[in-house]
Amino acid sequence: MTKTFAPFALAFAAAVSATPVLAADLTNYSEPAPAYNEPSSGPANWTGAYVGGHGGMTSRKINPFDGGKGLNLGVHGGYNADVGGAVVGGELDYSYLGDAGVKARGGKLDERHRIAAKVKAGVPLDQTLVYGTTGLAMTKFRDHGDVSGPDGWKPGFLIGAGVEQNLTSNISARVEYNYVMTGDVRSETGGVESKKDVHDHTINLGVNYKF
Repeated sequence: MTKTFAPFALAFAAAVSATPVLAADLTNYSEPAPAYNEPSSGPANWTGAYVGGHGGMTSRKINPFDGGKGLNLGVHGGYNADVGGAVVGGELDYSYLGDAGVKARGGKLDERHRIAAKVKAGVPLDQTLVYGTTGLAMTKFRDHGDVSGPDGWKPGFLIGAGVEQNLTSNISARVEYNYVMTGDVRSETGGVESKKDVHDHTINLGVNYKF
């Protein structure tokens, strides 16, 4: 009987002696590192070229909902660079102004198209950019009623400000306000010609794609 159970006793003894080694192996086991890198939560990188689209309202009054307004749509493109903790850049944009009405002698004229060349400078706040902008704007006017306006494009001065928010590493959204003054805009009513400075206000929402 002793001979019968001897092999089983030896196997049991071997299993008991191996248990601490197996336990040590299990204790030292570590999971493999994940195969992906989590996205960075650091400050945004604003440097690079971008293109985008915008839309909003243009009005002769600072309140775009108070008369003389026109819906506008457009496209823009530019380049930003981080310089010593600030963001500077330049932008070109085109807008269809939707016949926004501006005052003229004896009535009003309609603003039809605008091309603007702007420089901008701002302060980055993590994923948000607060900036100011200024530049030159060329506006094309259209006759309205009995008032006839200037032929061709008229140059003007632009100043504005905006806030841009990163949505992803390549896509951002912004809201921007522009004030534009176009000097010596000619108008004629009943054979009487006059010139005046034309002022308007634009509020746009836009989306940018950065390369």
